[in-house]
Amino acid sequence: MSMPRRDARRLLPSVVLLAGLAGGLTPIDLPAAQAFDGAATEPRADDRRPAPLPIFKNPKAALRAGLEGVRAGRGGNAVAALRYAAEGGESLAQWKLGKMYAAGEGVPRDDGKAFEYFSQIVDGYDDDAADPREAPFIASAFVALGAYNLNGIEGSRIAANPERALDLFRFAAVNFGDAGAQYNLARMFLDGTGTTKDERQAARWLYLAADKGHIASQALLGQLLFNGYGATPPQRAKGLMWLSMARDGVTDKVGDAWILDLYARAEGAATEADRQVASLYLEDHGKKRN
Repeated sequence: MSMPRRDARRLLPSVVLLAGLAGGLTPIDLPAAQAFDGAATEPRADDRRPAPLPIFKNPKAALRAGLEGVRAGRGGNAVAALRYAAEGGESLAQWKLGKMYAAGEGVPRDDGKAFEYFSQIVDGYDDDAADPREAPFIASAFVALGAYNLNGIEGSRIAANPERALDLFRFAAVNFGDAGAQYNLARMFLDGTGTTKDERQAARWLYLAADKGHIASQALLGQLLFNGYGATPPQRAKGLMWLSMARDGVTDKVGDAWILDLYARAEGAATEADRQVASLYLEDHGKKRN
């Protein structure tokens, strides 16, 4: 299902620009001038001027320069180039800046600015003119903006809006098949946040994400199946299979300790027959993937 541009804009009203975000590019100070023989000299007053900003042929050229600058560690110039490209409508530059501000990578962390850059992508998205090559980072912007709307941003005018978050996650889940969006959508159905609690819907979205290798979805799906939910009886072997896959995918034993805990509890409660059938399910799943 696709959402025409005008519907996307109705769903996602433009946010107010945060102060200073759309301002001019940050000047970069030149180092003190050096004498020809290499000895340091005191710079004259007229030497203390900002370095001239590079002149780009177009926003796309600025995008290339910005991405190359980020890879090379040229922070200030890279950010200036990305801002130029973002103001020129380059969605990849908007996404990159959003990710940088959200994580505090190369710039001070600023969730408000991240929110604004992700909003520019979502508000400007037109599925009729979309480039399929841009789908992964467009979907990522929808998910990131959904998370900001789900929780709000402390100390800002951006309040929690679970209903809007649900719409953002659903759009990315349906139109892009994004595993992160599917997982977040499932969590909202499991918790009854922004919508009516619905474990059957949650299991459906978890399965779609789990089948893509999303380990958090594998863990929650495994737990649902192992214990049963609603009118659906337990499927202990199948649940243990998904929990085993999630456990095997863990790379951060601290951050993903909850996954290891879910597996340990299920494995401890499983019978030998459950374990044997789960092993067969795992083998069969591996054959299908190959």
